Amino acid sequence: MGDLQGPDNEHRRPPGVGDETVEALGSLSKALETIERARGHLYSFHQLTGTADLELDRTVALLRSAGHETWADRVETEILGRNVIPGHWTFQIVEAYDATYYQVFRQLEHEAVQQLAEGRDHLYEAEMKEARRTRDHPDHTARPDAPDTPGTAATGSFD
Repeated sequence: MGDLQGPDNEHRRPPGVGDETVEALGSLSKALETIERARGHLYSFHQLTGTADLELDRTVALLRSAGHETWADRVETEILGRNVIPGHWTFQIVEAYDATYYQVFRQLEHEAVQQLAEGRDHLYEAEMKEARRTRDHPDHTARPDAPDTPGTAATGSFD
């Protein structure tokens, strides 16, 4: 089973990997995590814009029903189905972001971890956890499979 007091082998720094490399990979990982969040916001923008555009069908119908044909026509021709930037609906913005930036960023981060840390992710965080946890405290175990970890089979309890 190995040493259960520290990180598992996948989260231990390989021999020869220095502090600056671990810190640089941690910084790169943090930047990618921020990009993941930005991408999520971009998808929110895409879905919210689409939801608003679909609601305009109801708007047009209500304006027509209320006898406001001119306003219904304006909403239908000026806003409904309109490009959000020249030539683009939001799905095209998402596709361009993914192809031009997001996928390239993810691939570069993956390659850096492969080449500089033998593919071991989150070394910076694993070392931070090790430095910050309280030894022998049941809620500060190094890993999920450590003895006396609450909620694992090792304790005989799943509460």
